[in-house]
Amino acid sequence: MTRAGSGRPGQHTAGALHRWILSLVAVVLAVLTGVPVVLTAHPAAAEPTGSNTSTGPKFLKLSLDSVTPTAITATSDPYFVVSGTVTNIGDRQVDDVSVRIQRATPVTSPSGLRSALRLDQGSYDVTGEFQDVADQLTPGQRKQFSLTVALHSATELPSGISTLDITAPGIYPLLLNVNGQPAYGGQARLDDARFLLPVLGIPAAAADPKHPAPPAVPAAPDGGPVATTMLWPLADRPRLVAGKPGSADGEALLTDDDLAASLTSGGRLDQLLSALETTLKPDTPRDKSLNTSLCLAVDPDLLITVSDMKDGYRVLASPSDPDGSTRAGTGDHAAKAWLDRLRTLAPSMCVVALPFAQVDPGALAATGDITLSDRALNAPADLVDQLLAVKSVRGVALPDAGSIDTEGAQLLAHHGYSTALLADNAVTPADGRSNISSAKSPAAPADSVSPDLVRLDGLTLPAPGGGDPAPGAPELHAATFDIWSATALAAVGSHPPTPPYTPDRVRYDVTNDSRAARLQDALGAITWTALNPQPGRPRSLLLMPPQQWGPNRDEATALLGQLDLMYRDNLAAPRALTDLLAQQVDPQPYDLDYLPAAADEAVPGHFAEPVRQQAHNITELMSALADVPQQELSPRGFLTPLRDDLIRALTMSDRRAGGAQADTFAQRRIDQTTRTVDDLFRSVTVLPPGGVYTLASEQSPLLLVARNDLPVAIRIKFRIDAPAETNITDIGEQVLPAKGTRSFQIPTEVSDSRNLVIPIALTTPDGVPLGNAVSVSVRSNAYGRVLAIITASAGALLLLLAGRRLWHRFRGQSDPADEGLDPETRRRVNRFSRAKREQRKEA
Repeated sequence: MTRAGSGRPGQHTAGALHRWILSLVAVVLAVLTGVPVVLTAHPAAAEPTGSNTSTGPKFLKLSLDSVTPTAITATSDPYFVVSGTVTNIGDRQVDDVSVRIQRATPVTSPSGLRSALRLDQGSYDVTGEFQDVADQLTPGQRKQFSLTVALHSATELPSGISTLDITAPGIYPLLLNVNGQPAYGGQARLDDARFLLPVLGIPAAAADPKHPAPPAVPAAPDGGPVATTMLWPLADRPRLVAGKPGSADGEALLTDDDLAASLTSGGRLDQLLSALETTLKPDTPRDKSLNTSLCLAVDPDLLITVSDMKDGYRVLASPSDPDGSTRAGTGDHAAKAWLDRLRTLAPSMCVVALPFAQVDPGALAATGDITLSDRALNAPADLVDQLLAVKSVRGVALPDAGSIDTEGAQLLAHHGYSTALLADNAVTPADGRSNISSAKSPAAPADSVSPDLVRLDGLTLPAPGGGDPAPGAPELHAATFDIWSATALAAVGSHPPTPPYTPDRVRYDVTNDSRAARLQDALGAITWTALNPQPGRPRSLLLMPPQQWGPNRDEATALLGQLDLMYRDNLAAPRALTDLLAQQVDPQPYDLDYLPAAADEAVPGHFAEPVRQQAHNITELMSALADVPQQELSPRGFLTPLRDDLIRALTMSDRRAGGAQADTFAQRRIDQTTRTVDDLFRSVTVLPPGGVYTLASEQSPLLLVARNDLPVAIRIKFRIDAPAETNITDIGEQVLPAKGTRSFQIPTEVSDSRNLVIPIALTTPDGVPLGNAVSVSVRSNAYGRVLAIITASAGALLLLLAGRRLWHRFRGQSDPADEGLDPETRRRVNRFSRAKREQRKEA
């Protein structure tokens, strides 16, 4: 059987059709002439690139299923087994299906961990023998296979075993090549699968007889073991429905129930935690190297959501309809169990808080709201400590994109952060120095390399009141992580993203590779630095997976096992995150280099203004709320969820999956929060009295009733636009009880008897309007200045007449006013007058 070592189906389609036509012509000529005709087809051309895609139709799909063992050590067997599956994905039968393994030269530069997987098939020049997989595969049919491969052997190998001539440690790119003959075509290479094989040591049985066998435990490369730190992220996209303020006993409302599936056994978050539990085993005596080098990076928004779920919650029936019907959530027990497991594990590990809801620091800075920034950047550490009963690492920021702009960096510095974990190509030397690896080898592709901890230029906090920084003022540093291992780690698991720090020259769709192949690439990437010391490069490695990482338990365990293997083989040494942050800072200044891909994926700028406005409104309402001891809900507990909603609108979560959907989610959160905040301000109002309000006198008080529908007490002031005819006393700041009403007597003086219209409204103590203004119609019994004159005149006249009567009576004279009296009354008056005269005579 003849097999092609190169070529792809897309390149053979035209040739196959040509050969089919030639065959048909030959048959016709043979029938007509009786003479057999032999036509020779051109052989398949070699494929020019190493991509796993083609422009023409595909017939077979080759997937790597497993590599056993995943890494080779000095104590391994001299053989390893590669298993895979070949599937007929075309529309025609394929005959004579066979596979072989090939290898390229070991990776010699960090970028080669990525670029080697795109090499032309011809670059994999060390080849094994083809082994049959199936005589034929019909459309839709699949067949599994296994290849046993020897690293190296100078003696004759057993039948069916290929050798790859590997005689030294290194990271080796391998390729599986599948050949077959589609119907109406010739033999050709129909697909391939590429992956990396870490070789930490050469087993003695497989060593080249010309060279001495290596020791069972290899010595560390020059420079000693590489100091290694790894972050282990636990995060999820925001799930809580926006626009729901805090309540004392209300159930949480989630957009969907996907988080329940993630927390349940077999879910993403469950498997990430299970891998740690299985590997670290905090309750058993074991080497603590992994514990030392690992640090949990936890999103406090995830912890808040899971904590709310464990007490019962509801889920929207339709995630796109936040005001629609809801149903009971199913993950309360899973949430409680997962949170309890995390609380058990976390105290034995380093823990650091991620920014709240994976917020974009640049977008947060654009809002210009200090209170919102404080919640997003400073509160997470306290939240993680409270919910997990730990003391988390402080002062270190982990931006999701691995790259920040100047405004975001200044915001971090303003909020007390001393270090940001950034991609090593997100900072550049301020003096224009070349990166270490590119300076070392100008002909090689430039690999971005920077020291472990660098000082960012121009980001020192200003002195109070402005001006030059004070001596000893805090600075923002950058701890850089390796982009090549981070890119490979991001590809592990389900829904792998391509991070923004991955250089354009090595970007490709990793979903074309199987999960097993992507895991092998990650194992190779995290091992490369330990096996390849570079002059001038620090012997250190910071491993940073993406924050919403998706490996399953087996994949995560394999990665942890690889780290443990490196520690045991003295190729790496565990380094705590706190030790990394405490080490000496490179004295040379570095500039931020905001990566274009990070800028493209950032939260769009048009969200900043509506978020800023609503954050300002929440702050104004917060300043008016009163914290009453007997009140069940505090003002902070009531309004903080609304601030969290605004932060979630600025999340980086899901932005690599497509900006349009992320923009829809963000706008929906802002709209829902805006409606709720408006409703809260309308919930405190003065009640309009029915009809005309009549004052008993010109100084009678005005009786008003105010209502507070909020579950917290609020401080208010009356704003009364009194007309000129009235004088209304300002009663100052008052308190309305939660969910209650209160009556107020407003001292009022009215100097007009006409109906007066008085506008009345409520405001916060700072003058922010509350509720709706009302107009009160007031009528007074007062008659004004004319009434006062008439009353005074009548009083004077009354006194005059009374005085005249008394004068006449004391003198014993009849008063002319008594002339109209009846005789009996006159006699009594006269007797009274005579008695008075006699008294005066005796006197």
